This record gives sequence, C-alpha cells and structure tokens, in this order.
Amino acid sequence: MKKHELSSDDRRFRREFEACEFEPEGFDHRAHVRLAYTYLAENDAETAVALMRAALLAFLQCHDVDVSKYHETITRAWILAVRHFMEISSASSSADVFIENNPTLLDTKIMLTHYSAELLFSEEARARFVEPNLDQIPRHEP
Repeated sequence: MKKHELSSDDRRFRREFEACEFEPEGFDHRAHVRLAYTYLAENDAETAVALMRAALLAFLQCHDVDVSKYHETITRAWILAVRHFMEISSASSSADVFIENNPTLLDTKIMLTHYSAELLFSEEARARFVEPNLDQIPRHEP
C-alpha cells in the first residue's frame, strides 16, 4: 500500500472524537470518511473496522443516541471503500488531502451502486455485515 499519513489535525480530530469531545452536529459524512482514513492509515481493514465500530458505538452512547442507529454493513462497506481509494490513489499527507484527491468518497449514495436499497437498509444489514448484491467492493487485503 502507498504511504498515507496523518496530520496533527487528523490525530487531534480522532482523539477528540474518541473522547466524545466532538459535537454530533459536526459529525457529517465527510467526518465519517476522515475518521475511517485515520484508522486505515495505521491499521489493516479488519482492525480499522473494529476501531471504527467501537468509536461510533461509544460516540452514540456518549451523546445519548440510541445505539440501534449504528449500521454494521455501512460501516464496514465504507472502510472497504476508503481502503480501495487509498490503494488506487497517490500517497497523502493528511485526510484532507486524501479526500480532496478522492471527491467520489463524498457521495453518500455511492453504496447504492453496490447494494440495493432494500438490502442496504434492511435490519439484517444493520445488525451484521452483508455482502453487496449489485457490485462487489474491491478488496485489497485478505
């Protein structure tokens, strides 16, 4: 894999998120992609999924949001998508540079090219990872 690095701002963002110092209103799709990048820059995809899951569930609990809002398939699928773009793009010095170079990742509907809405928004997909039923997400790790 090409070397993707974290800036001091990325590390601070992740630290603040994990410490529940990040406001829910500011945690938009771009922030989700940024958090995924921070985990993937230092870990393999499986570890990044576990870290992302733990961080998201803690964030929901910390802000008194029902943990049923967490979606396993969307979380794992986006980790795989960010990993894919990390593999095919040039090295980045920060999440901001990476996202700027890969604006496709800002399209919140991109998973609907891999999953039917019926499957993606099912209770099964929320509870556990389900494989795409339209187009596979490229995998770069075993």
